[in-house]
Amino acid sequence: MAKTLVIYYSRKGENYVNGSIKNLTKGNTEICAEYIKKAVGADTFEIETQKAYSTDYTQCTVEAKEELKNNARPELVKMLDSVAEYDNIVVAGPCWWGTYPCAVFTQLEALDFSGKKVFSLMTHEGSGLAGAPGALKKYCKGAIVGEGLAIHGAEASSSEAKVSAWAEKNLK
Repeated sequence: MAKTLVIYYSRKGENYVNGSIKNLTKGNTEICAEYIKKAVGADTFEIETQKAYSTDYTQCTVEAKEELKNNARPELVKMLDSVAEYDNIVVAGPCWWGTYPCAVFTQLEALDFSGKKVFSLMTHEGSGLAGAPGALKKYCKGAIVGEGLAIHGAEASSSEAKVSAWAEKNLK
């Protein structure tokens, strides 16, 4: 069986869910990462920024937009230095302005993806996969980009069957 790693960024606290701001004790992307871990025995690596984003949802969106505009690479608490032992890598995150949070790119640019299969998983409130597959083609040099999965954030906690079926189909 193929060895899989899920690299993910997930936001706890205030999130936009079904048209209103809700306080989440666990981020939607983290929930999905846990479903993949359970389905195929994947390892997980959570991307955490040195400087926390605002706890206020609206302010966080402003910060995220500014980072994207400036092509920022936020400093991370810890970095993976290799994905050599993995066959498949899932890059999971929320859709922020049509793509992953810039912190995800900080991590991806530090890794060699030659010969690996990479898959996007994006949690969203209406954007689907948006720019996730294109971002993987750009930042995961040498990788083969596989079928991605978009999960509506408001449905993350009830999406285990959908995420597991996708993981079993693509990651085994």
